Amino acid sequence: MAALLVGAVVCGCTAGTGEVPRPAGAHPGQPGAPGHGGPDAQEEAPAGMIAGYADNLRRNQAARAIAAKKWGLDATPLPAPRPPSVKPVITTRKGFEVEDSENLPPIFTTVPTKDKVVFLTIDDGSEKDPDLLRMMSELKIPYSAFLSDYVIKDNYGYFKQMQDQGVTLNNHTLNHPYMPGLSYEEQKREICGQQDKLQKRYGHRPTLFRPPFGNYNRDTLVAAKECGVKAAPIWASEAFPDHMEWREWDKDIHPGDIILTHFRGQDEWPGTMPDMIRHVMKVITDKGYSVGRLEDYV
Repeated sequence: MAALLVGAVVCGCTAGTGEVPRPAGAHPGQPGAPGHGGPDAQEEAPAGMIAGYADNLRRNQAARAIAAKKWGLDATPLPAPRPPSVKPVITTRKGFEVEDSENLPPIFTTVPTKDKVVFLTIDDGSEKDPDLLRMMSELKIPYSAFLSDYVIKDNYGYFKQMQDQGVTLNNHTLNHPYMPGLSYEEQKREICGQQDKLQKRYGHRPTLFRPPFGNYNRDTLVAAKECGVKAAPIWASEAFPDHMEWREWDKDIHPGDIILTHFRGQDEWPGTMPDMIRHVMKVITDKGYSVGRLEDYV
């Protein structure tokens, strides 16, 4: 514990956030960036800083433990590592390339890191459960939203509350079509049109875009770039209230994996949004992982 606290202080974590570095958990074959600090730096950490951080850590984790019990989690979520000072280089996953894609937004399922951290993303926007906002805020679990206008336009205010809690609202097209079935101009209208909507409603023009269903062609990525998109994350696994679905052969999570789920209610799947969070957080925490903020890495 003492070594962990020293490393946390050296990393310069912000007091009061509950975010503290964890030892890196390397996964064979997984690319990653070097860790922060080293033995010499750790030895130089002032004792007063360590004591102060320890007090903050205890308070924050105690509050998080109370929230975890309130919301019915099996265990308190683990604190995420400090984000890298320099974001990793993101490239398109092998096998997911399109022709002449070198200068186009990369398509990827996993962020390069050796830390045992994953990223939670929620798509569409049809279900607007106020309990989700309270739950995630009290548990301090970061997540990213990828929104389609046709399902959020009946309650833009819900997602403004989400944004006010620090959630980044990203692009998932206006109408959630099958993009390869559209012309280039139609695809551009779907992506740029949603950029315009999000900027008008939330004052933010996203740099992240997720193609509906994870389907795309070269026109999709060219249009996305024209609309100001820098990267197109898809996912390595998908969370439901009662199970997980996996892209990888080992049916497991790995450092930097992006987890997909959806804004859904009991009329669309077997549970509520909090039920889904309880299930996915059990999987994540039981495997020794924490949840980080995707935009801190991409």
